[in-house]
Amino acid sequence: MIETWVPITVFAAFMQNARSALQKHLKGRLTTLGASYVRFLYAAPLALLYLWALNGVGGKPLPSPNLTFLLYCVLGGVSQILFTVLLMWLFSFRNFAVGTTFSKTEVVQVAVLGLLILGDTVTPVGALAIAVAASGVVLLSAAQTRITAAAMVSSLGEKSTLIGLASGAFLGASVVFFRGASLSLQHGDKIMAAAFTLAVSVVIQTVVMGLYIGLRERPTLKAVFVHWRWAAGVGLAGVLASIGWFTAFTLENAAYVRALGQVELIFTFAASVFFFRERTSRAEVIGIVLVAIGIVLLILDR
Repeated sequence: MIETWVPITVFAAFMQNARSALQKHLKGRLTTLGASYVRFLYAAPLALLYLWALNGVGGKPLPSPNLTFLLYCVLGGVSQILFTVLLMWLFSFRNFAVGTTFSKTEVVQVAVLGLLILGDTVTPVGALAIAVAASGVVLLSAAQTRITAAAMVSSLGEKSTLIGLASGAFLGASVVFFRGASLSLQHGDKIMAAAFTLAVSVVIQTVVMGLYIGLRERPTLKAVFVHWRWAAGVGLAGVLASIGWFTAFTLENAAYVRALGQVELIFTFAASVFFFRERTSRAEVIGIVLVAIGIVLLILDR
């Protein structure tokens, strides 16, 4: 029988794909920072509404937060923001494509950080599945940006490569910290624990990133409200994705969740081939096949 976290993760990946598509539409109207901020700003009230519904309508008791929980929430929220900032910085380099490709190692970094921070372990088959899926992700990214293996090797010491690896590390760390926050509540209802963690984390992110934008791009604060229709769509898709991710992270090892979450790439690839009739290279096809094999291995192992 397929475990509960599997369909939840697939749902989260699908909604993340939808959120990304909406954010791309907003980039013509907002700065990159503004397009990133709306995912938190418009998701925060919806996350609080979801928490209220579970408690007020569903009758699920609220968890009792502790210092460990709050620390993990802050670390997770800041790590996710730093990932965003580093990724934007990466695009300022001429050879940003190489760094972007290295940022895709996030899947493996989640497994390493999960072990170091939370003591989460993976089975041998699970480790193989993660490695295969990660290889597919990197190959797909390299193919789409036309990066050769020689170029990747020769750029190992360059700043853009280090920034790419760091951005992947911060994204991976945010996942592990959010899982740690949810587990630290020691709440009997994991759905409520995940919802509480999401609500607290997204409020923290909204405040922190709002202050940062207020200092760096004050006009953007007005613009995110002017374009509220598309931004609200980003917030809705984003909060649905986050509900799925946080619930899955609470139920299962974050490394497995993120590895399965790469099914998002299959959604994107399928859309580009069957709906947009875009041409694909052999390397892209091999990358997608590796991602699919990794996902199948992961599901069979669980």
